[in-house]
Parts: sequence; C-alpha cells; structure tokens
Amino acid sequence: MAPRFSSFEDAVKVKPLAILVGQAPVRLWGIDGRERLQRVLGKLGVELHDEHATAPTGRDLLYLRADYLFDERVVAALLETPGVALRATAGGPLVALHAPAAQAAPASAVLAGQTPVDGYRIETPESLASAYQERLRKRSTPYVLPVTEAERPALEQRLFGTAYKGVTDFITKWWWPRPARQVTGVCARRGITPNQVTLTGLVLTVAAGFAFWGGWWLPGLVCAWLMTFLDTVDGKLARVTVKSSRFGDILDHGIDLIHPPFWYAAWALGAPEGSLPAQALIWVIVTGYVGGRLAEGAFQVLCAKFSLFVWRPFDSFNRLVTARRNPNLLMLTVCALLGAPALGLWLVAGWTVLSTVLLWARVGMALAERRRGALVSWLQQVGREIPADSLAVRWFAR
Repeated sequence: MAPRFSSFEDAVKVKPLAILVGQAPVRLWGIDGRERLQRVLGKLGVELHDEHATAPTGRDLLYLRADYLFDERVVAALLETPGVALRATAGGPLVALHAPAAQAAPASAVLAGQTPVDGYRIETPESLASAYQERLRKRSTPYVLPVTEAERPALEQRLFGTAYKGVTDFITKWWWPRPARQVTGVCARRGITPNQVTLTGLVLTVAAGFAFWGGWWLPGLVCAWLMTFLDTVDGKLARVTVKSSRFGDILDHGIDLIHPPFWYAAWALGAPEGSLPAQALIWVIVTGYVGGRLAEGAFQVLCAKFSLFVWRPFDSFNRLVTARRNPNLLMLTVCALLGAPALGLWLVAGWTVLSTVLLWARVGMALAERRRGALVSWLQQVGREIPADSLAVRWFAR
C-alpha cells in the first residue's frame, strides 16, 4: 500500500529508500564499503532497505554499489535527483541509480547492466555534484572510485585530503597534514573515536592554561601545541570514519571559540610582575579577539552566507596569518624560547588589533559591493574570473 501524505509538502520530504548492492572487502580507514555507505546515508537521514526483500510501492529507491567509494556530495546530490543513472566516469560502469517509484521494479537489473538504461538521465560525479565545498572552504572534484586493495593507500589519501579545509592558517595547512594522517590512521585502527580525541584536547587546553598562569612556559607550550594538533586530528578522524556527531561538533567548535583569550590572559598573569601592563593587555587582546569573530559573523549576516575568508583571494591569503590561535601561539613560542615571554604577548596584542581592523575594513568593502549585487566566493569563479593557474588556486583550490 502506498504511503499517505497529509500534504504535497509532506510527500516531497519523503526520502528514497537506499539499497546497497555488492560488497567491497577492502577496508578504508577501518571501514568496509557497506558500513561506510550506511554511515553516510544515516547522516543524510536515509533508511536502508534489503536488496533481496520486496520493495514497498510508492517509494523511490536509491541503488548504490558498495564496491565503490562515493564522495558524500555525490550521495547527497543523488538523493535530490530522481531518474538519474550515475556512471563513475563518462562511459564507465553504472554505480548508482535513483529510481522513481514508477520505475523502481526493474532498477536493479538496470544497475547490473542486464537491461538498457532507458528513461534515466546519465550523469557523472562531476556533472552531478558541485566542486565547491562551502563548509570546508575549498574546491575539489567530486568522485566515485572503485575500491581495490591495490588502490587502498591512494583512496585513503583521497578521503583524508577531502576532509581537510582548503582555507585555514599556515600551520594547519602545511605543518600538520603529514603527522595528522599518521595519527588519524592509528586512531581509526584502534577504535579511538573523534570525541575521545576532542576530550583529550580539552584536558590539554586546561593544562596549558594553568601552566601559562604559573609561568611554566615550555610545559604549557607543549600542551598547547599538542592540543592544536589534536584539534586537526579529531575533525579528520570524524570525516574519514564518518563518525561525526552533534555533541562532538559542538564540543570541538566550542573549545576552539572560547579557549584562546583564556590562554592569553593566563600568559599575562604568569609573566614576571612589572614586565607588562597585564590587565590592559588582556582587555586589548580579548576585545580584539571578540571583535574579529564579530567581523566574521557580521560578514555572513550582512553580506553573504559564505565565510569572509573565501570572498576574495586576498581574504584567503589573509587567513593564513590572521590573528587566530596558531599564528599567535607561534609568536608566543618564539619569544618564550628567546627568554622574552612578555614581548610575545605584546606581539599578540598588536597583531590582534591589526587583524581585527583589517577584517572590519573588509566587511565595510563587502557592504559597499553588496549594494551593487550579490557577493560570490572566488572559489566559485575558478576558471572564469579567477585564472586556474593562479597562486590562489594552487594554494587553496587544489
């Protein structure tokens, strides 16, 4: 019996049932193909259906080959496009099929190549899903790839690479990826969860703060740098194992947002008495830090939905060094090693003020341009207004 809906809107909201076909015996980041797809579909709110059971009438069916690695963007796009048959590459094998209710019965035969692909629109990952990833501030080509043991290292690298933000500070972008991949692999193989990594980072955050407050610069810096490293690992682990959770996301972003000014305040209080005007510097740094965050929020509320740091290439370059935790922590580390911890805080204060002034100036420029039309991220203009061989594309969009 077909499901009944109280309204047309209710009918539109009903998602297709997903049917997984085949199996990939090769495990990527500790997960086989079926389990990975199950987790991806679970995130998208899609119910699984046994391929050998009779499918209910009146429901679309989404067939996915479990022996292929699907970019999550491709799965999300498939859910929104009934009547699409997906090939891994142009002219390649069929790997997915979104069969409308009226065509659901013979769909498995179509996917298996036993019947013609009549009545379906043929797409590839690149034509179906967007290369622009707003949340990760990057561009990357959507993909569906066959899973084999020979290709396992390359596929794991692909998953790790697609989990990384394109626009971030220079330490996260260039210093952490190689060690972070190794530690992410250890965590995945040993069943360590992203939330466990985040909670370990929280302990290190508190330990660093107390160490700074006590004037124990080097132990505090060791804890602080380990925390920043684990802050990279937990997000990558969550994405490559498809184990992100709302609690973990809130905890991770909450820690990131709140702890930096407390570190700077602890550093000021731990400095030798009389070496700097601690209270004044704390107010300057905290006010500047909050002002910078407000500028980023104001851009998204008043100017565009995407991040300020992907508006123009200049803003992406600015994100490499703007006064966020990692660049500031590097200044504190260098000065502490030189025996001048007070100088480090002065540098952080000055750089925070300059960065915040620049961010608000960019918000003002965006507001002026917004009056002439909607703003568009430069990452969406690569190959058009932004040359594909430019430095910005090489650094942030590949």
